[in-house]
Amino acid sequence: MTIKNVTVLGTGVLGAQIAFQTAYKGFSVTAYDINDAAVEKAKAFLDYLAGRYLTDVKGADQSTIAAARSRLTFVTDLAAAAKDADLVIEAVPEKIELKREIYAKLGAVAPARTIFASNSSTLLPSAMAESTGRPEKFIALHFANEIWNNNIAEVMGHPGTAPEVFNTVTQFASDIGMVPIEIHKEQPGYVLNSLLVPFLAAAGQLLVKGIASAEAIDNTWKIATKSPKGPFEIYDIIGLNTAYAVSSTPGSGQANFAAYLKENFIDKGKLGITTGEGFYTYPRP
Repeated sequence: MTIKNVTVLGTGVLGAQIAFQTAYKGFSVTAYDINDAAVEKAKAFLDYLAGRYLTDVKGADQSTIAAARSRLTFVTDLAAAAKDADLVIEAVPEKIELKREIYAKLGAVAPARTIFASNSSTLLPSAMAESTGRPEKFIALHFANEIWNNNIAEVMGHPGTAPEVFNTVTQFASDIGMVPIEIHKEQPGYVLNSLLVPFLAAAGQLLVKGIASAEAIDNTWKIATKSPKGPFEIYDIIGLNTAYAVSSTPGSGQANFAAYLKENFIDKGKLGITTGEGFYTYPRP
């Protein structure tokens, strides 16, 4: 199967990046969100992304940015979003019941040929597959934040995923400039977050226990390892709403950090880069 038309469900931090990167690489993209306010927020975020591409992406200029924008359409109607899709990439919040509800609705309106892919960072595709009505065409396709630079795409099926679907999605990932990471068994957190989440959780505990400030923890990591970003800079990129959802999950052992995030950031509308303030204020010097 050839992928030509791509729909992205959810235009938050990563959803918007997926939509823009896919359009930048020449695909026709429809971006869906639940209301006009969410869509307008995503359109404004594109200005930030355009600036980053001009700075970070070799060959990017005003004409390539304009061409990408021209291939990107925003809608608030799910049926309209899915009607011509060869591939739907879901990037809605990490809530299993919400995802299942979306897939049930999507399965009723998308063409029979359409492949569904979840960008979930923690949930297994087998937990959502049956709700799609087409489990053989369902797969996980997980991206890292700042995908134009951190260009991996983790491809993970479930036991019922058709091999040709796995191969098609792997090729698509390559076609939009990603390095496909083929995952051979279902794994919570995939590869990236199996490594990243414990690292970020450790940083969160150092902070809430009063061991050191966020900036001191970041500087320790960056100076000692020569990494470009510390854990709290990464939290701001991921989005503190996502960090809150993960840390408040029962059994995560991060309830104290979730409470800290809610009191100091979530309740004040400080969600990281997208709102201009999180652990740091943006744009930074």
